Amino acid sequence: QVQFVESGGGLVQPGGSLRLSCAASGSIFRINTMAWYRQAPGKQREWIARITSISRSIYVESVKGRFTISRDNTKNTVSLQMNSLKPEDTAVYYCNVYPPSSYWGQGTQVTVSS
Repeated sequence: QVQFVESGGGLVQPGGSLRLSCAASGSIFRINTMAWYRQAPGKQREWIARITSISRSIYVESVKGRFTISRDNTKNTVSLQMNSLKPEDTAVYYCNVYPPSSYWGQGTQVTVSS
């Protein structure tokens, strides 16, 4: 039903910044909570930020104050501004609705290393 395409990942130094983007298809976008998830090696996939249909956002403690989630309903796009990146942020980042559907995109790799 819905399809997600993530982009914007890359290699950055600790303390650097990246902006991720997610293009979503389908008609559920406007009325659903959207979220960014990540999966690091040896860890389960976890949600890190989510934003409701009225643009209220919440974050997990590990990224709070450093990451900012936003959405543009006219373009079916969700973004994640990541600042003050740490090596522990290294992971594949995904977007999806919250709670997630079973349809996942390819994700985008974020690597934080000197």
